[in-house]
Amino acid sequence: MSINGYIRVKNSIEKEIVIEKSRFIAYTKMVESEEEAKEFIDAIRKKHPFATHNCYAYVVEGGKVARFSDDGEPQGTAGIPMLEVLKNRGLKDTAVVVTRYFGGIKLGAGGLVRAYSSCTSAGLDEAGFEENIISNVYKITFGYEKYSLFLKFIEKYKQKTLSSDFAEDIVIKIAVPSEEVDFCEKLTDYFLGKVEIQKESEVFVVYG
Repeated sequence: MSINGYIRVKNSIEKEIVIEKSRFIAYTKMVESEEEAKEFIDAIRKKHPFATHNCYAYVVEGGKVARFSDDGEPQGTAGIPMLEVLKNRGLKDTAVVVTRYFGGIKLGAGGLVRAYSSCTSAGLDEAGFEENIISNVYKITFGYEKYSLFLKFIEKYKQKTLSSDFAEDIVIKIAVPSEEVDFCEKLTDYFLGKVEIQKESEVFVVYG
């Protein structure tokens, strides 16, 4: 991932895996602050008040804050492995809780590490991901005869159309990752100069 953006979990899901008769249930959520992460963790604890463990890991605030908890499992067998999954995937603004109901068979330290890691990975895979990237927002104005050319041109780029206004001319607002530094120049050349491009802002934009 570019330094201009990052990946985060997309959907909130519930994924259950049974390992040696123990139930492991992974929950994922996109969170943008430590407060949101804590609220999410508290909600899962309230949902499973009689669970043996509610272990968690999260990375928030653009990667500046990372926390984890073994919640009573042997030290280093749950929270850290979960956090390592998040870090190895380059995820930020992401929280995962894995709830365990003990099934009567002890897994040992290695077994617990594998169980919590695999359950976290399975939950994340099901939740999917989205990119949050610093992008330039452009207001682009051109004649109707250029519309099909415009659609063909933007196929080559990661982009997100924010609005389209079909009036006397076509006016489209589009977000393009800021690392595409030659976007305006290439579009102008492609249209032989018959286009008006105005940069309006630079903001984080989510791409699915």
